[in-house]
Amino acid sequence: MTENEKDMQTNGQATNGENEKSRPAEDMSNSSNASNESGEAGELEKKEQEINELRDKYLRLQAEFDNYRKRTAKEKVELLQTAGKEVILSLLDVLDDSDRALKQLENTTDIEAVKDGVKLVFNKLKNTLQAKGLKPMESLDTPFDPDLHDAITEIPAPTPEQSGKVVDVLQPGYYLNDKLIRHAKVIVGK
Repeated sequence: MTENEKDMQTNGQATNGENEKSRPAEDMSNSSNASNESGEAGELEKKEQEINELRDKYLRLQAEFDNYRKRTAKEKVELLQTAGKEVILSLLDVLDDSDRALKQLENTTDIEAVKDGVKLVFNKLKNTLQAKGLKPMESLDTPFDPDLHDAITEIPAPTPEQSGKVVDVLQPGYYLNDKLIRHAKVIVGK
C-alpha cells in the first residue's frame, strides 16, 4: 500500500469514526422525534376520544330534551281535554235540579213554589261556580276602568258625583281565581 492509500484509509477510518460518533446523536434525535410523534399521536387519540364522548353526551341530552318536549306537549293536550271535567261534574247536580224543576213547572199552579224552586236551583249554580273560583265583579258606582269595563254608552250623570263612574251594569264581569275572564258591559255617566 502506498502512503496515500494508507492516509486515505486512515482518514476514511477517521471519517467513518466521526460518522459513527455522529450517528448515535442522529439516532437519538430520530428516536426523540419518534417518541414526540407517538406522544402527540396518543394525545390526539385522547382528544378524539373526549370529542366522541362529548358528542355522545350531546346527542343523548338532545334526545332526552326531545322526549321531554313531546311528553309535556302530550300532557298539555290531555290536560286541556279534561280541564273542564271537574266543573262539568259539579254542574251535573244543578242540571238534575233544573230537570226536576222543569217537570214541576208542568204540573204546578202555585207560582210561589215555582219561584222558590228556581231560586234554589240558581243559588246552587251560583255556589257551585263560586266554589270553583268564579267571583262576580263589583262595578256599579265605581270609577270607569277600561281594563275592567266595556263602555256601551255614556249618559248624563244623574248626580255630579257619578260623573266618570259606572251608573248601570248591563252584563256583569267575572274573575276566575282572581284573574279577569270577562269584562263588565256598563253605562258610564259623563
